[in-house]
Amino acid sequence: MKPSTAGMLAAAAACGMLLTGCVASTEQVLAAGTGAVELRSYQSRAFDTPDTQKTLRTVIATLQDLSFVVDKADATLGTVSATKLQGYQLRITVTVRKRGETQVLVRANAQYMDKAVEEPGPYQQFFTSLEKAMFLTAQQVD
Repeated sequence: MKPSTAGMLAAAAACGMLLTGCVASTEQVLAAGTGAVELRSYQSRAFDTPDTQKTLRTVIATLQDLSFVVDKADATLGTVSATKLQGYQLRITVTVRKRGETQVLVRANAQYMDKAVEEPGPYQQFFTSLEKAMFLTAQQVD
């Protein structure tokens, strides 16, 4: 049975639409990936210290200084969860882990009213305070 010209044109059109759909979804995935990388840059900082436990204690102190209430801290996992309830509900989870032999990586993930915070402001405020506290801790200033 020989395929008709109309059938072949219909098949070619269908393939073209499928390929166009793949291109669009690939572009969407790449755009979403760029947003995720940008968000991760707001959420993460590396510090020149190998001491994860001291960093974790400094994270807890910094959160308390910023009026957060620590809900849970796990030294084994290197995580701290805290909530700020002053007029709104901001929840933050911070993870501390080793990065090579001489650094730790601190990553914060904030939620406002159960919606992920994607703006840099709250992360910048947290990391600015944490950087100051890390400096004072390194200089052994209480």
